[in-house]
Amino acid sequence: MGAELIRVGAELIRVEIVKLLRRPRTLVSLALLCALPLAVAILLAATRIGTAAGQGPAFLTAVLANGSLFPAAALAIVLPLFLPVAVAVVGGDAVAGEASSGMLRYLLARPVGRTRLLLAKLVSLVVFVLVAVLAVVASGYVIGVAFFPAQPGGEVVTSVSGPALTPGQVTLRIAAATLYVALSMLGVGAIALFLSTVSDSGLGATLGALAALVASQLFTALDAAAPLRPYLPTRYWLAWIDFFREPVLWRDIERGVGIQAVYVAVFLGLAWANFATKDVTS
Repeated sequence: MGAELIRVGAELIRVEIVKLLRRPRTLVSLALLCALPLAVAILLAATRIGTAAGQGPAFLTAVLANGSLFPAAALAIVLPLFLPVAVAVVGGDAVAGEASSGMLRYLLARPVGRTRLLLAKLVSLVVFVLVAVLAVVASGYVIGVAFFPAQPGGEVVTSVSGPALTPGQVTLRIAAATLYVALSMLGVGAIALFLSTVSDSGLGATLGALAALVASQLFTALDAAAPLRPYLPTRYWLAWIDFFREPVLWRDIERGVGIQAVYVAVFLGLAWANFATKDVTS
């Protein structure tokens, strides 16, 4: 009996992942996430004008000399708005979308239980986050080397703080930044997934998650909210840029990992507690 439940649970996870990746909405989201950095790259290549220090997405000036940094620039372009919106849409629709379509009761009638169904939704959300972030990074690399070949003397990349980085160091730091951004987006997904178990409307759950992020961004910039600032979910989203300093500044990175781990654990726990006891009528 236990082996059969594991098999059914694994099959449910597979079905959820396949369903997610086949949805036109998912494919459109991934295409748009890759298209925005492409549009920026075309403009940069045409004008050869970067951004002033402290203005606009990071690394847009550095990529003019070496396109291998464009994956980092692509992350900086999509992170403030487009990537969290895409994750919030998927997370918000995970359970509420099934309820609004009338499929949730049917799914719960299968011998997998609510916990396994929620786990399958979570795994598919994690897969989307990883695919989305990796798609941005991979397409960013292809775009970067195509539009911005390394200039003479540009094979060694200058770090944010000044010292040079070797190509190997750049690759490792882009990989670390990718994992950090993925963890940050899992925090968004956890909030959206919890709201998806509360609401029967996928749009309502998505808007709720986005409202929480907008409020976090507002409080981050508000001096009166300074005591709350270290605990806001968006506070350390851009700390991954510190990977590109020499040496790496770990303080904000470690705090960012910690705060996102807390948000993921708390909101996934709330999602499970609510969904396990929820009166499903649709």
